[in-house]
Amino acid sequence: MQSAAPAMGRRERNKQKVQERLYDSALGLITERGYDGTSIEDIAERADVARGTFFNYFQRKEDLIVEWGQRRRARLAAGMLEEGAPGQGAVAQLEHCMTVLGVLSESERAVTIAMLTAWVKAGRPVLEEPYVAETFARIVALGVAGGEFQPGVSAEQVGHVLRDLYLGTLYRWCRQGEPGEPGALVAELHAVLRMVIEGIGAR
Repeated sequence: MQSAAPAMGRRERNKQKVQERLYDSALGLITERGYDGTSIEDIAERADVARGTFFNYFQRKEDLIVEWGQRRRARLAAGMLEEGAPGQGAVAQLEHCMTVLGVLSESERAVTIAMLTAWVKAGRPVLEEPYVAETFARIVALGVAGGEFQPGVSAEQVGHVLRDLYLGTLYRWCRQGEPGEPGALVAELHAVLRMVIEGIGAR
């Protein structure tokens, strides 16, 4: 039995609070003004810290985009463990994954649009490891092994296809002038997923 992780000391707790304040201030400002319209000075001022304090936690402003992406990945991983999804078949797991991704964006639409725009402008879709594609691929591989999908299907290729469809759907959703009906993004993600599943489903 593993022992519990030691509790953080006061100094560590304070550092974490400052980092969270900087991160929350940055997201709020970027959502209001856009990434280019937000400076490190603005972020430090809203977080009520000195400008130099920012660099104790982030080397550059772009690191905030990286942090946002990492937190999204962590939330996706946590969401995939909910409602017994790991014990379900591959199709159900893919549907659950699309649901989690859609809910993440719909629950914070303004932040998603602002940060996704910054993420794309910074070249992160090309530079970052395709975590979502890898998540899809792992599920597809289980489906191939379990006979849900056609033998010989490349899980890696399907993972990339699903990532491309997910991002394309997300980009179109972000371009809409109005939020639309609640759950509209999730519904569209499920629709594009269904088209792929019908193509690779076992005969």
